[in-house]
Amino acid sequence: MMYKLNLAEDLAEYEDFINNETFANHKLSHYIADVQRVYCADKRPWVIGYSGGKDSSAVMSLVYMALLGLPKTERHKPVFVVSSDTLVETPVVVNHIRNSLNAIERGAKRDDLPITCHKVTPKSDQTFWTNLLGRGYPAPTRSFRWCTERMKIDPVSDFIKSKVSQFDEVIVVLGSRSQESASRAQVIAKHKIDGSRLARHTTLANAFIFTPIDTWGVDDVWKILRLCHLETKKTPYGTKNIWIDQYDLEWENPWGSKNLTLWNLYKDSSGQGECPMVIDETTPSCGNSRFGCWTCTVVSKDRAMESLIQNGETWMAPLLEFRNKLSFTTDPTNKDEFRNYKRRTGKVTYQYAKEGEDIASERKHIPGPYWLKYRKQWLKELLELDKRFKDEKRDIELITVPELHAIRQEWLHDPNEPDWNDSLPKLFKEIYGYDLDWVYDDSASFGKDDAQLLHELSDDFDVEPEMIMKLIELEISMEGLSRRSGINDKVASLLKQDWGSLESIKDKHSLLQSRAEYDIHQQEINRYNEQLEEIENAIKKEF
Repeated sequence: MMYKLNLAEDLAEYEDFINNETFANHKLSHYIADVQRVYCADKRPWVIGYSGGKDSSAVMSLVYMALLGLPKTERHKPVFVVSSDTLVETPVVVNHIRNSLNAIERGAKRDDLPITCHKVTPKSDQTFWTNLLGRGYPAPTRSFRWCTERMKIDPVSDFIKSKVSQFDEVIVVLGSRSQESASRAQVIAKHKIDGSRLARHTTLANAFIFTPIDTWGVDDVWKILRLCHLETKKTPYGTKNIWIDQYDLEWENPWGSKNLTLWNLYKDSSGQGECPMVIDETTPSCGNSRFGCWTCTVVSKDRAMESLIQNGETWMAPLLEFRNKLSFTTDPTNKDEFRNYKRRTGKVTYQYAKEGEDIASERKHIPGPYWLKYRKQWLKELLELDKRFKDEKRDIELITVPELHAIRQEWLHDPNEPDWNDSLPKLFKEIYGYDLDWVYDDSASFGKDDAQLLHELSDDFDVEPEMIMKLIELEISMEGLSRRSGINDKVASLLKQDWGSLESIKDKHSLLQSRAEYDIHQQEINRYNEQLEEIENAIKKEF
């Protein structure tokens, strides 16, 4: 059934705009009716992905107008607006999103709309700092972008799954546009349901995707936000499309707030876009986006933050410096300095040349996590920055208390460099002047003196002290258990790890490789001898 736009009293001021403005060859009333039709077609609740950028703000405005235009009796199912906070979002964006969500929720309550706002965050053991500073994961790159799934996809997916569990099926509403990402448009088209405006979610069962502004251009997005529009002007060199900015900065969103902050975030942005709401691995990377993480090292330069600083946010300069320091470590020529030669598995690993590649690169060493000394240094600098911003009364938190607890546990049980000094509580108190509610385990209270004694004894017995430390930790972890099943396998796994310096490990690997090659060669000789003996025996039988 087609729903004709039924303007509520609140939409009176929008009437001319809705009925006369053209968006992608259709009046805005056409898209509002489309949203109303999909909303009223079934009982499946909606989940709107809201990133705070222009596209998600445009789709939020469209949906809000559509709900306002329905009779109250037709607003029969909930709409959940979900925003993903990675905990390392660009600070000015964090404030913008928080204020926007508060305004949407206030407006929805005032207008009696079934809209609620929700912010999701990654679990404390999966945040950026827990992985980078705690586990020593290298800063993300295009080839190793470990952050997206942990920090964006999983929290949003968990939220959608919770609603699927509650309602059986849900519709996820996104501000995706074909112009913005051709690959994303192809994926949505591939999963499109015939005869429907919906597509199936690529990974989540019983979740469906609705993209009401998928045919819009960027000028349409700005038009609904009433911030600027395109005009065709005659110039001495012919006609040219020119952006007319500050179209109507006094224009309010349907829920009441103005878009001035949003416009300020985008202007002078050198063409940068927004970080889309990431719901699966097909969503494009934030890349060089205005709406992304301030720690993002996927791009070589963060031009978005540079632009923000140049346009008045000078207090963010230390954050850019910190981010550039992390980016420096991703340069292949710097990896060996900052990263352990062993992986977290305790093994030294190599990447072998593929067919057709230069034989000189046949055995390329793959470095492991960041050395603990650098992780300690970076956490100290981060906490000092956080303390400085708090002293300046800035509404920003660079790292959370749950993350600090998670990082401490990662350091204490690091597979290569266990922090027997328990450095983090001392470091925190040194900077902030007070203690957190740290959890202490008396049964594992090893310290600097214990480590020193182990080093001295290990020299006498020609064993690696790190190996003995890990064996002791294993024994403590199994202490008190009535069944110690699997301890032999765990001990064997530890003994098989690579212990010692990189040079000694390389020598051992070369020796083992030579022995393996010798064994293979010897096996071939034995096989040929057996075949020869069989032939000789057959000849003897014949004659």
